[in-house]
Amino acid sequence: MATKKKTAGATVKVRRIGSPIRRESSQRETLVGLGLKRANQVVELEDTPSVQGMIRKVAHLVEVVK
Repeated sequence: MATKKKTAGATVKVRRIGSPIRRESSQRETLVGLGLKRANQVVELEDTPSVQGMIRKVAHLVEVVK
């Protein structure tokens, strides 16, 4: 089984652009898990498969910042 190797210290910046109001509780909890508590807040996270999955789950509420 082949594994993808990431560069050491690879990070991704994520900005919250949507509101968790009237969303499922799991989506609200995912935003908190990503560290996004306020509108337009930007956090820098380690680029791991688990973080990528969390971003995909709330893709309509966040954007990846370059």
